[in-house]
Amino acid sequence: MSDRKPARQFLDAAIGLLERVRDEEGEAVEAAGTLLADTVESGGRLFAFGAGHSSLPAQDVVYRAGGLALMNLLAVPGVVGVDVMPATLGSALERVDGLASAVLDTSPVRAGDALVIISLSGRNALPVEMAMNARALGVKVIGVTSVAYATETKSRHVSGTYLKDHCDVVLDSKIAVGDAELTLDTVPAPFAPASTVVTSALMQAVVATAAGVLADRGIEPPLLRSGNVDGGHDWNGRVMEQYRDRIFYRR
Repeated sequence: MSDRKPARQFLDAAIGLLERVRDEEGEAVEAAGTLLADTVESGGRLFAFGAGHSSLPAQDVVYRAGGLALMNLLAVPGVVGVDVMPATLGSALERVDGLASAVLDTSPVRAGDALVIISLSGRNALPVEMAMNARALGVKVIGVTSVAYATETKSRHVSGTYLKDHCDVVLDSKIAVGDAELTLDTVPAPFAPASTVVTSALMQAVVATAAGVLADRGIEPPLLRSGNVDGGHDWNGRVMEQYRDRIFYRR
């Protein structure tokens, strides 16, 4: 480790990863954003899913000022975040075969919609089956994952496949296996994960692309404004009323 303090090292590492995804994932981001724009234009609905900490970037684009009003969270009880007790139960549920099928069968997701699935490792049964089953329903799937896991770890799904193998578009977060950017001689384990920073940035880049594509087509992007600026609530009320049949977080 250099003489730089850990905080500076982490920030430098995160910036380096962001530069990598900017330079190496540009085409994939464009494809993903265009897919979302196509879905909005054709009358489809947008959903985002992630388990555990991978749920954070999914939540970050739902009901978000400056974001697409049509983005809905596909929630799996016990898996969204770390609010379940014990928190380790969420990790266990990710490995349960058949859970994804039950979730999709009872969700509003239908053919013609788009689903973003976020899973850092992409190796557990839940994200793999979620992607497989969604595509079987006629749903377009965008996967956000670290492709490195597919070459350095073993799949936990019976098929031996990973999330990346069942997507229409794949965004590679470039996160190293283990999700820890720093090491220190006096600390026995690697530390300082950057996956949330990078994945959230990727998600916002995709949403920004979708808004730009819609605008280029002469379609007003269904964007939300901050409720903390004058007129924000009125603006959001108009958007939510216009798209009420495609927004599920108000019900």
